[in-house]
Amino acid sequence: MIPVSEPLLDGNESRYLQECIAQKWVSSGGPFVTRLEREFGAFLGLPPGVAVCNGTASLEAALYGLGVGEGDEVIMPSFTIISCALAALRLGAIPVLVDIDPETWCMDVSQVEDAISSRTRVVMPVHIYGHPVDMDPLMRLARARGIRVLEDAAEVHGAEYRPDGHASWQKCGAIGDAASFSFYANKIVTTGEGGMVVSADEEILKRARSYQNLCFRPERRFYHTELGYNFRMTNLQAAIGVAQLERVAQFIEIKRRFGAYYRQVLQRIPEVRFQVEKPWAHSVYWMYSIELDPKLGVEAETVIRGLREHGVEARPFFMGLHLQPALQGRIRTPRTAYPHTESAYRHGLYLPSGLTLNESTVDRVVDALKSVLTKR
Repeated sequence: MIPVSEPLLDGNESRYLQECIAQKWVSSGGPFVTRLEREFGAFLGLPPGVAVCNGTASLEAALYGLGVGEGDEVIMPSFTIISCALAALRLGAIPVLVDIDPETWCMDVSQVEDAISSRTRVVMPVHIYGHPVDMDPLMRLARARGIRVLEDAAEVHGAEYRPDGHASWQKCGAIGDAASFSFYANKIVTTGEGGMVVSADEEILKRARSYQNLCFRPERRFYHTELGYNFRMTNLQAAIGVAQLERVAQFIEIKRRFGAYYRQVLQRIPEVRFQVEKPWAHSVYWMYSIELDPKLGVEAETVIRGLREHGVEARPFFMGLHLQPALQGRIRTPRTAYPHTESAYRHGLYLPSGLTLNESTVDRVVDALKSVLTKR
């Protein structure tokens, strides 16, 4: 079976893990945690971040850092993982949903203004499958309305965005007021599980760090005036992350190279389309994602089952948050319909996307896809 994702762990990962064991520092607060926070922040051109135990925790800690609380609203795309909604709900906030751009599957920023209310505190653009959200119009709107911006950058380690009229590129995660990253096993930089909150604002980072450490007060330990959680990252996890970050440029080059190759060979199959890369974006193609032409009359789940029979693992796109039974009555849906989110879920899937790919493997995947669609 060709796996949908497989990490590349042949750098200093084993060596650094052995250092942790030799030093007997396997819990949180170890030297590799500090190093990962510093080096990941530097990678983005930001101060040291706040390492946490997973990406969902990073969203929650970041929202807390931004001051989100009971009754506040957080605008986000319906097309995203449920973690985005959970992070807001756990703080007593209300997720407010907008639809997506059908070409990139990222938040349709033109819908955000109509979703704003007197209770809107944060807008959360989710950079999807390695491609940035169009941040310029979103940042202009947020600044004009006094709203904070939290980038969900879980899937875009190293992706770049070029603002209007600028020759230079900005890294995703360094554009908004704060950003959340995930280091799950299928991410470009992995710690197995793990995440990071980043910001240029030291007060946001201070609040996020307090939240991830049970809201201990620095001047009086075991005395709490606010409630936080144990979201700390272990030194073992951070050791893997440091080794991964040493090779992030190589990993990004691999992702972009195979993004281009997938795009080339998928031209053999006119019934599918690849994710569009906008002129203002440098995608890192976290997942090599396709959408089936609805005229085919076949849905993604059928194709995924067919690919499995050919020894190829694939995954479906996100189901819209507005369709999730667990979220009914907990979200606000200012739109009567989310057609692009629903179409992407029905017709979208991602193909094997790990860092261990080679061209012959991609050829096998695309040949299997063509076979499945021919026999539909």
